[in-house]
Amino acid sequence: HLELLLVLRVASINTCMLHIRKQQSNSLHQNICTPQSLSTFLLLNIIFLIRSRKKLPAEMISRNNFSVWNILKKCIGMELSKIAMPVVFNEPLSFLQRISEYMEHTHLIHKACSLSDSIDRMQVVAAFAVSAVASQWERTGKPFNPLLGETYELTREDEGYRLISEQVSHHPPISAFHAESLKKEFEFHGSIYPKLKFWGKSVEAEPKGTMTLELLKHKEAYTWTNPMCCVHNIILGKLWIEQYGTVEIVNHRTGDKCVLNFKPCGMFGKELHKVEGHIQDKSKKKRRVIYGKWTECMYSVDPKVYEAYKKSEKKSGGESKNCEAEEADEMPEVQETVTVIPGSALLWRITPRPAHSAQMYNFTSFAITLNELEPSMERLLSPTDCRLRPDIRAMENGDIDLASSEKERLEEKQRAARRERSKDEEEWSTRWFQMGTNPHTGAEDWLYTGGYFDRNFTDCPNIY
Repeated sequence: HLELLLVLRVASINTCMLHIRKQQSNSLHQNICTPQSLSTFLLLNIIFLIRSRKKLPAEMISRNNFSVWNILKKCIGMELSKIAMPVVFNEPLSFLQRISEYMEHTHLIHKACSLSDSIDRMQVVAAFAVSAVASQWERTGKPFNPLLGETYELTREDEGYRLISEQVSHHPPISAFHAESLKKEFEFHGSIYPKLKFWGKSVEAEPKGTMTLELLKHKEAYTWTNPMCCVHNIILGKLWIEQYGTVEIVNHRTGDKCVLNFKPCGMFGKELHKVEGHIQDKSKKKRRVIYGKWTECMYSVDPKVYEAYKKSEKKSGGESKNCEAEEADEMPEVQETVTVIPGSALLWRITPRPAHSAQMYNFTSFAITLNELEPSMERLLSPTDCRLRPDIRAMENGDIDLASSEKERLEEKQRAARRERSKDEEEWSTRWFQMGTNPHTGAEDWLYTGGYFDRNFTDCPNIY
């Protein structure tokens, strides 16, 4: 199988080389990559497909002997982006890598591109918006804060896309990303400013920033913001996560809109993980009802069928349950899986996690691969890629002391660089993104300027 895969990859390189030579004489093709960059691109994919790992080098570091209360007790109601946390409360990924997990269910974008009806496309885009936050389930470790200028690239030929992200601001911390189809079918981009607040028993994360998905064939752009996320029992008890809030997805070409309600857990946990909403056209007529759980699956059904089902459920007393009161922050008992309404269509189902996920920071199979670094990859990556960060690498290898000392060294190096820039009255200049105007929302946004995959990294900063 390995030999066959390599033969196919070599054939793919040769075919693409011939195509490039035919196209290079045409000056209109400004985005055609060079044979050298194409070979690099395909080599990275050969490495990924053949050597993609199934587990981390070391199991999760125990947090039993550490108290987060000693750090956070003076921070109630405060924004936590400037609070230094011990590395033991991290997971061995940068926030830039965490953002790339939005792409785990890219097959949904490809599905949306293939559909001819705008309502059908909207319901699949809605499923993608839910799937993009599904990896947060039980992920209670904090990703490493990216250093200013840090980048992360992910190229997945098997899934038909490539992604680049960059830390464009340190205070406030802003991460920008841009993903694009290798066949020019879609672009998915945005910038995120994660505001964290501590409320005594919980930490609340507000992922400020707009997601934009463009389906190029249909000349459509969809925008939305992600729901709030809350980690409970920070001080005592089992950590658990809920996501809540209203997510509004807008199709800027047709005027179609999807409103999704990520339901808060509630006193007895009956609404835990539930998502319900509807799709309406530009005349505000309900066209589909969307329901499910962000931890499991999402379904679509006709609004009339949904209303009839809800009425019959109330008559039969299906919603009444005798529950004893629980402490508001206790982990509620997980209710039964999603009850499927007859006539519903499945939009998305979560990919099962590996059996050893609990010992691997509750990573998905996709997340386990994100920091993998083969020796042959190092010369191909930008020197700012977070796979090269020594503190994350040390934590992944189970060396908490080295991870802590490296984290402190990198943070001090970043502070020293900032002092030097201030002394010289020099402004930081981003490399791959620039502040501009989102053409679909009219709001300020960080937009990809292009050029990363030409692989000219000679002027990249030395941040590690």
